[in-house]
Amino acid sequence: MPIRKLPEAPPSVHILGPTVFLVALGVGMGESYMWPRLVLLFGPEIRWLFLIGVTIQAIVLLEMARYAMATGESIFTGAARVFKPIMWFFFTIAILIYIWPGHLSAGASAFEAVTGVPWQVAAIVGMLLVGTVFTLAKFIYNLLESVLSILIGVLVLGTAIIASLVGSWGDLASTITGMFAFGYLPEEALTAAWFPVVVGAIAFAGPSGMQQMWYTLHLRDKGAGMGAHIPKLRGLRHSGDEEIMPSRGFMFDTEDADEMRKWKGWRRWVTFDALLLFWGITMLVTISFTVIAQVAARQSPDVVNLLRDGEREAALAAMSSSIASVGVPALGSVFMGFIALIGLNATLGLFDSFSRGQSDMTYHFVPGAKRFRMAHLYAGFLWGVILFGIVILLWGPADGPAAILDVLAFLSAFAMGAYCVVLLLVNNRLLPKPIRPKLWTNLVIGFGAVFYLGSLFYSLIRFGAVLD
Repeated sequence: MPIRKLPEAPPSVHILGPTVFLVALGVGMGESYMWPRLVLLFGPEIRWLFLIGVTIQAIVLLEMARYAMATGESIFTGAARVFKPIMWFFFTIAILIYIWPGHLSAGASAFEAVTGVPWQVAAIVGMLLVGTVFTLAKFIYNLLESVLSILIGVLVLGTAIIASLVGSWGDLASTITGMFAFGYLPEEALTAAWFPVVVGAIAFAGPSGMQQMWYTLHLRDKGAGMGAHIPKLRGLRHSGDEEIMPSRGFMFDTEDADEMRKWKGWRRWVTFDALLLFWGITMLVTISFTVIAQVAARQSPDVVNLLRDGEREAALAAMSSSIASVGVPALGSVFMGFIALIGLNATLGLFDSFSRGQSDMTYHFVPGAKRFRMAHLYAGFLWGVILFGIVILLWGPADGPAAILDVLAFLSAFAMGAYCVVLLLVNNRLLPKPIRPKLWTNLVIGFGAVFYLGSLFYSLIRFGAVLD
């Protein structure tokens, strides 16, 4: 790679950064729906699996950032440098997993409960709205960072206030202590009906599937590290102003003491992002939803039987009823509004990230693709996934929005185990020794690979299917 200068790192303590995308995706249906559903069934002690999942992902975030900030390249390009079929593997996996409109469908289901608008109609309108906004934006990253930061702020404060109104100090205490009940796993959680759901929920503890890989592209558009030397992605309407994308990234001189000083500054900046903005906010939101789930379990004891009978949407209905029981019936509708907001929030991030990742791989590795601008490729994948989502919503095989979400979650565990392996290869083989990860970091990433893939393949071998 050509040698260029690192830009000076911004202050470590900050409010907004590219992690806002991972928070938007992480504070999604896993924290608000899948984990509360497991708490309703198995109690707050099941959350020790969430703690492990979200902590692994915080370390993964730091390691994804290592390669992206050092080179300005995405992790997909790094994978291609190691062995090109690895990159095509993720290209294919992204299509298989993220063409399913799971997050938006679950959010639209909550919207239907409030307004009566059929969830399919709300989801389709939502997808068309997202596609139109991204098409008209000048710089997609700038727009998304602003919108998502506002939505996340509303979500975090709103759910914390609602949880404080309906829950008790005892609920909060059991929620926190449940995170440390290591090894707790009731027999029912190991059945064919629920173990695949548990595996999917672990993958949805924070941003799931390939979202961490797409984060490297958001870092680049933010101008983090060597990403400052790469042009920003534009919306289709402004594609004519797009600068030429370089065919490769750049590297800084790791023998230069001043460059290493700047590198350490960037690492402090992204560490703050990972530990406080990502891990902290994700944990805060899931604590709020777990408190609400415990209240729902007390006030709607029949919800457990409904969940066991296959009524997946019963969890949200029970939590809404428990909130309304404090004497303000409108709060139940407000809660459902938050769930709809989460679905839209996650869809904004997912549609952008999917289109961004696929267009990046296509532009650099598909022969003849450079005849197009990156904005054209981005728009093609964006509207492609929207049209497919509409087809699935109208005529697809899945039994309602929650079923779509369960399938999406389970498949995500496969991608996450695979990207842990890729991280080990890319960071330890391609980066100069002074900026390679430490041994303990490699051990955590290796554990993540075993954790995700082991859980997934145990489910496949033990039960013979991903979901019943």
